Amino acid sequence: MKKYTYTEKKDTRSGFGAGLSELGKTNTDVVALCADLTGSLKMDAFQKDHPERFFQIGIAEANMMGIAAGLTIGGKIPFTGTFANFSTGRVYDQIRQSIAYSDKNVKICASHAGLTLGEDGATHQILEDIGLMKMLPNMVVINPCDYNQTKAATIAIAKYHGPVYLRFGRPTVPNFTPADQNFEIGKAVMLNEGTDVTIIATGHLVWKAIEAGEKLAEKGISAEIINIHTIKPLDDAAILKSLKKTKCVVTAEEHQMNGGLGDSVAQLLSRNLPSPQEFVAVNDSFGESGTPDQLMTKYGLDTINIIEAVERVIKRK
Repeated sequence: MKKYTYTEKKDTRSGFGAGLSELGKTNTDVVALCADLTGSLKMDAFQKDHPERFFQIGIAEANMMGIAAGLTIGGKIPFTGTFANFSTGRVYDQIRQSIAYSDKNVKICASHAGLTLGEDGATHQILEDIGLMKMLPNMVVINPCDYNQTKAATIAIAKYHGPVYLRFGRPTVPNFTPADQNFEIGKAVMLNEGTDVTIIATGHLVWKAIEAGEKLAEKGISAEIINIHTIKPLDDAAILKSLKKTKCVVTAEEHQMNGGLGDSVAQLLSRNLPSPQEFVAVNDSFGESGTPDQLMTKYGLDTINIIEAVERVIKRK
């Protein structure tokens, strides 16, 4: 098992803020729009350095999406910022009609996704956003795993022409990927090669997959661990190559079981390589108030849940 270490924990939303700030200095076409959550989205630096390219829309998320779509007509690259719940569920019609349908070059950047929003509770903890966004034609869906990867993804999507949904979070998590990484949209990252089972994880569950892999190695189980930062387009080739070797898979995500990463992997395998699969995800439930750690444990999104899923799926090979 390849050993991964980290020196600090950082929130992925700060990675977005750092990436946006860098873009502001290097790409004059980049503009930023926020729905009254500048501090929460870590957009302060961009606002301070480029006030003429920052638009505070207020609590009017639907209007923000419409303005962003309009700005693309003049050649601008708008980055919108608010909570994931308000970035998707509240404005789905505007995204579908004004951005996805017409293939507008809007970057929808969404913080505080999943259960780890914590104490704000179920009304803010959207667990359906990946499903909502990946169903839209033309939409790219990205869910990076740590600060460095989020910063790299933020910079990379400015070079991609078309609508993108970039999802990140509030809590601090291990920052373990390289600061100088080359982020490739749609390209899976192999974290550890193995032979007995494939673990495919995204977002905050990637580090937990690494932890699970280490404990499984102590039990004599060789886990292949893949970081899927881009859920759409999915890296079909990497997944199929791994499954041809391991013959079984566990998917892990901070999202509903229905409609998320695991759902995309299941569709791919059912058409090409039917294989036993276990899902580590929220099972058809809303969240609730609590600390991020409490919620991840209660809803079965912890390291032990990945280990148990691996042990179940191996028996089905």
